[in-house]
Amino acid sequence: MNADSLARAREAHAAWAWADAAAGFDAVPAEQLTSDDLGAYADALAWLGRVEDYLRLTAAACEAFESDARPAEASWAAMMIGLYRLGRGDEPQAMGWFGRAGRLLEGAPECAARGLLLLVTGVEANLHAGKPTAAVEAARQVQAIGGRVDEPGLVLMGLNSEGRALIIAGQTADGMALLDEAMVTAIDSDLPPFMAGSLYCHTIAACHEIADFHRVSRWTDLTEDWLATLPAVGVFGGLCAVHRAQLHLLHGAWDEAECAALQVVADLDAMRVDYAAEAWYVVGDARRLRGAPDAAAAYDEAHARGRDPQPGRALLRFGAGDAAGAATALRTALTAAGDDSLRRAPLCVAAVEIAIGAGRLEDARAAAGEVAETAARYATSGLEAMAAGARGAVLLAEGRAEEALPVLRDACRRWHELGAVYDAAGACVRLAGAYRALGDEVSAEAEASRAEAAYERLGATRPAPELPAGLTRRECQVLALVADGRSNREIGERLFISDRTVGRHLTNIFAKIGVTSRTQAVRYAIDHALTRAR
Repeated sequence: MNADSLARAREAHAAWAWADAAAGFDAVPAEQLTSDDLGAYADALAWLGRVEDYLRLTAAACEAFESDARPAEASWAAMMIGLYRLGRGDEPQAMGWFGRAGRLLEGAPECAARGLLLLVTGVEANLHAGKPTAAVEAARQVQAIGGRVDEPGLVLMGLNSEGRALIIAGQTADGMALLDEAMVTAIDSDLPPFMAGSLYCHTIAACHEIADFHRVSRWTDLTEDWLATLPAVGVFGGLCAVHRAQLHLLHGAWDEAECAALQVVADLDAMRVDYAAEAWYVVGDARRLRGAPDAAAAYDEAHARGRDPQPGRALLRFGAGDAAGAATALRTALTAAGDDSLRRAPLCVAAVEIAIGAGRLEDARAAAGEVAETAARYATSGLEAMAAGARGAVLLAEGRAEEALPVLRDACRRWHELGAVYDAAGACVRLAGAYRALGDEVSAEAEASRAEAAYERLGATRPAPELPAGLTRRECQVLALVADGRSNREIGERLFISDRTVGRHLTNIFAKIGVTSRTQAVRYAIDHALTRAR
């Protein structure tokens, strides 16, 4: 009976029928399992999501392979445990298992495990340390090892890694070409599921990092197609679901984004804390954009798992009226990001919006300039849309409506092409402001109506209106009351400030909008729709 169960389990594992394989191995006493059986049993359990059992059996398989004088297989098992431990955020144990894998390979013939170890210690370590040139060299060594041991999956993993490193180094076109080459080869190859899944997920993550949303969408579709061919999806189903949730967020399907992300948290919190953290961040953004009261709690969950909660948390504060606090939070986040331009880009985009709201146009101009430099370096659809939107917003805030108009039209077009409904609506709002400043009320109303319809369809909270010429909200309140014919004393009584403070505000207002009299200020307020106190 045990022999039949064991034979069926081995056949099921070879056919990727992991539930049947696990059931078969479950029925066999542990002492009758060979080292290969232990490895196959553990692999089946990984695909079924039984992580604790997987780790226990993979450790047993490592011991058994080592006892059988099979260092390559023992090292591979140690590497897999290390990768799972690392995904759970347990770096000390992960490093311990990687160290053991390296020790097992000392004096051993060249094998796939050596290439896998180099992927972790040579490629990923150097990418994390900001050393893409060293990562490229290590990735090429991985490809060479894969070729020598006839392991196509390892070759493709090396090719993918080289592409990612080149992208980080700013050689975007060359890097993307390698990512695409690795993926189309993988699709047409019969790779082991672990290798195939790793390639899919690394590729999507790399495309998302540089905001190449067209590729994120296409590769996510293809990954879901591949997952649909498997009887169980293991960790890869959750990894793919995070990227689908990110796309839902971009496209304005916020309920779907939150639902998908919360399912990822349920599936991956015990296996991949980094992806669970990203899922919580998506939940926070979806709630913030809808105006839900528990957005802050979701950002806190992301932060607790090691994910920077910015810029979402700062934008939440800004929406609540705390522009100064939001600006401070973003400045510290940018300091923490160092010189990593890709990490800084979304922070800078938010910094533009917040700085304009706080009347700090120099800060907004600097942040928009940095986004433009990053977009020029990487030249991806998402970064170029971000850069156009940020530059247009700054130009409009500076009162340069003629220059802002074509830039904002370009931003609007780019966001529409990406299916980014909310971002496109924001560009329409600014476009309406530019048209209005130029006296084209018909076009302004058309853009404003277009934006309002999008916000209504999305169920979105409306972004705070951006103020022209670097005016603060208080200065706009003073200007609106001047336009209403109020004296300094009446303005002071209305706003609970002294006459002297009103006078100081008026001095600042006149300087910012370039006028010298109250009559000219009233005309400016009417032209820029500032006749109602905000």
